[in-house]
Amino acid sequence: MKVLDVLRISGRDVLPIIEGGKGVSISNGLSAGAFAAADCVGTFSGVNADFFDGEGRIVPQVYRGKTRRERYEELIAFATRGGIAQARMAHDTAGGRGRIHMNVLWEAAATPRILQGILEGAKGLIHGITCGAGMPYRMAEIAARFGVSCYPIVSSARAFRALWKRTYHKYRSALGGVVYEDPWLAGGHNGLSNSEDPRQPESPYPRVLELRRELRQYGLDDTPIFMAGGVWYLREWDDWIDNPELGPIAFQFGTRPLLTTESPISDEWKQRLVALKAGDVFLNRFSPTGFYSSAVRNAFIQELIERNERQVAFSREPVGEHTEMLAIGVRGRTVYVTPADLRRAQSWINAGFTEAMRTPDATLVFVSPEKSRELRLDQQGCMGCLSQCRFSNWAENEEGTTGRLADPRSYCIQKTLQSIAHGGSIDVNLMFAGHNAYRFSTDPFYSNGFVPTVKQLVERILTGD
Repeated sequence: MKVLDVLRISGRDVLPIIEGGKGVSISNGLSAGAFAAADCVGTFSGVNADFFDGEGRIVPQVYRGKTRRERYEELIAFATRGGIAQARMAHDTAGGRGRIHMNVLWEAAATPRILQGILEGAKGLIHGITCGAGMPYRMAEIAARFGVSCYPIVSSARAFRALWKRTYHKYRSALGGVVYEDPWLAGGHNGLSNSEDPRQPESPYPRVLELRRELRQYGLDDTPIFMAGGVWYLREWDDWIDNPELGPIAFQFGTRPLLTTESPISDEWKQRLVALKAGDVFLNRFSPTGFYSSAVRNAFIQELIERNERQVAFSREPVGEHTEMLAIGVRGRTVYVTPADLRRAQSWINAGFTEAMRTPDATLVFVSPEKSRELRLDQQGCMGCLSQCRFSNWAENEEGTTGRLADPRSYCIQKTLQSIAHGGSIDVNLMFAGHNAYRFSTDPFYSNGFVPTVKQLVERILTGD
């Protein structure tokens, strides 16, 4: 493998190895600081990050507000305080080496407010901001104001073109690089567009080459591109290193850092990672954000699959093939379904899925009474963690709603990510992972249950393996 030379990132020459940011609380100040201490770039998550009491214990994020708007303001305060705490931890752990980045999600709640609050409270401790899950048009302006570099996460040259032409051309000096995130292989939320087939992955090389050509049109020849999603062995990317066609490239690792001693995930989660097989990570569109996302197939995902399959279209009046009456709800209100769907609905009801919950798309989803109560309680307890949420119908507007029905086909993402990040079951919670996570089981580096430190992982990566 070619020698991996240092690259100037966020104002310092470092190894072009990036820790991918993973919220909620999955990449934190300890893991980020350890990557920086290894002369790389560490990235902590600024999405609902943990903060600590006087004894150094994590403070549970308990919401006391009676309304969504009140809980939304609590969440902003929690996230700002947590981001500052993690930035300080990362800074102290790095020991003055490497670079510290913070990852935020544009479609998360009040991202501009939280981002500014953290940068004000952690001045000089954060060197760069990465941001995806939406189109972060304002990020460049915020980064420029605070003197940090920004790294938008995109999955196509077209997405970067839109960012550049709208706002980024005004803040050229703030652009530290561009993160290309493979929409078929990356973990967490994915940037698949409506024109791309989730079942037909495309090679990243021509897509990154197209992104580089786009950058060159704006004189950004030397702006680094971070390759993210599907990166495991660097020897598999040898033709990308020192490739004049691609220009300066750094490599972002999101999944491999999960299995390190500094990683804050539970031992149960780490053990599950080394048992994964090819195909165990599932690309789906259940997320309340509306984006595709990649997560480990477990009981949580399986229940979502089955819940979405127990679904029929209905009308309030007999129309076309919708000729059969079906009584739903405690009041036995009549709707009309097709004869075939009536038989399906009756079979689900007979199996115990007696509650028919309406969706925004004029369909009914059949769930058990227990699941119906759980979903409604989760919807009622919404704390506005997203800019808009299909599950609860919350939105960051004056009305506080999308104006659509809450969607029972989705889930409360804040609840499940907070749970799994703090010791909750890995079976009944959402477990994000990249599609290469199955390689833990075949990589000899992890044989006999070996869990490396971040320093050992970086040393291993630099060998090509």
